[in-house]
Amino acid sequence: MTAEKPPSGSGGELCVRSLERFGVDTIFTLSGGHIFPIYDGAVKHEIALIDTRHEQTATFAAEGFSKLTREPGVAVLTAGPGVTNSVSAVTTARFNGSPLVVIGGRAPQARWGCGSLQEFDHVPVMAPITKRATTVNQIEAIPGEVGAAVAAALSPHRGPVFVDIGMDVLFSHAEVAVGTAPAIVEFDPDPDALVAIAALVDAAERPVLVAGTDVYFGRAEDAMGAFVEDAQIPVFMNGLGRGTLPADDPLAFSRARSAGLKQADLVIVAGTPLDFRLGFGNFGDADVVHLVDSPGGVATHVDLAGSSVGDLARTFTALAELLSRRPDRSVWLEKLGAVEASKRADEKQYLESDATPIHPGRVYGELLPMLDRDAVVICDGGDFVSFAGKFVDSYQPGRWLDPGPYGCLGTGLGYAIAARIAHPEAQVVALLGDGAFGFSAMDFDTLVRHNLPVVAVCGNNGIWGLEKHPMRALYGYDIAADLQPECRYDKVVTALGGYGEFVTDPAQIRPALDRAFAANAPALVNIALDPAVMYPRSANLA
Repeated sequence: MTAEKPPSGSGGELCVRSLERFGVDTIFTLSGGHIFPIYDGAVKHEIALIDTRHEQTATFAAEGFSKLTREPGVAVLTAGPGVTNSVSAVTTARFNGSPLVVIGGRAPQARWGCGSLQEFDHVPVMAPITKRATTVNQIEAIPGEVGAAVAAALSPHRGPVFVDIGMDVLFSHAEVAVGTAPAIVEFDPDPDALVAIAALVDAAERPVLVAGTDVYFGRAEDAMGAFVEDAQIPVFMNGLGRGTLPADDPLAFSRARSAGLKQADLVIVAGTPLDFRLGFGNFGDADVVHLVDSPGGVATHVDLAGSSVGDLARTFTALAELLSRRPDRSVWLEKLGAVEASKRADEKQYLESDATPIHPGRVYGELLPMLDRDAVVICDGGDFVSFAGKFVDSYQPGRWLDPGPYGCLGTGLGYAIAARIAHPEAQVVALLGDGAFGFSAMDFDTLVRHNLPVVAVCGNNGIWGLEKHPMRALYGYDIAADLQPECRYDKVVTALGGYGEFVTDPAQIRPALDRAFAANAPALVNIALDPAVMYPRSANLA
């Protein structure tokens, strides 16, 4: 008998087969001639192609898909501007630690330097914002380079990767074996470090835990829940950490975060950096412990009482086993519970406000009772979505998507596209500021073309709220901070084939939302808000 030959196909089909090893079944893209062979391979292998109106949206959709599924999200982009249009989205994925895979077309290698259409060396641009950025110059190298890239994206600390492939390589044909998928790298926590941390937990009177995005990506929510139950530690959550403990769990707190971090004698931060969102790790006299999933993640600008590097699920499991006792922390928990209850009671005045123009809190007062427990809530904007971060509770992991610490606007519709595909039966609600709406508004057309119903709510205050109010406070005036008052963004959506309504009366918010959910179409409820209302926050100038 003769040995069976490897399957023959184009470089594009080989690229698709290389992705299939990791379970990839969806690709986000915008059409371009450099990547036609990948499309052909996707069709032959029944991989879904979701095409958008801007490469930034395609890349945000791929990143959103990776957030929602904890699997690689793939964007395939044409050469030159197709790739460079993705830079902000790739950088967002880098800050979020999302396993995003970007595959770019590239001008033909055989004519490199001759001035082909969109001839541009992407790798020097992409390398600083990715874990790995490479060029494939031979068809035989495709499985190895694509496989290594995806494995790197999925290995802690997770993040985006980039591979570009010459047009002539993608169009060429060869008999090439794909092989098995490369292994994902994992790190085991140091047992001695965990013993020391467990001793700190045992000794603490007022500990708190901050759970961040990598707790979610590391599938550590169950292990974390068991640990905090045994240790009776109150938990605050940020980023994709939201929902890793249900908001109604007795140990889950959100409104009492400031009080908890100020009064704690031990702060354990797991799966998130000690950045501006956590006061750069300044928690007064508290001991600080940092739990991260990979080397290089431990904070170096803070004097830590302990740290651990390694798989976070194994970390929490080991810590639970090392605790010497189940403590009685009822006094501490009751104190934080009283703060939590008081803050929630204070919120009612905003959630139930009858003010006209509409207070943004009233929007959430109407929306919250409508949300299912497993609803996917997407935030894209400034002041309006800051109120969402305050008022919206999360009950399941992977159901809260915000731009993350990079703070890039324009994520909303890409994330919404991904959410409807990843969770076809769940409610998908995108909360958009009117400024953010402008970054990706044309991708309501994408939602319409691909029959992806979502409900979007536009908080329309006619200004760049995050800039207008602070600039007035600093200079006594503002400039370049105004948008059209009561602009009819809903008409843009209806013109693109979706459903839209405009609301100026607080009593009409709930009926409009009801109709939007019932429309079973891409829908926008455009709500005129009071531009004088500013989300209260402290400046981050240090």
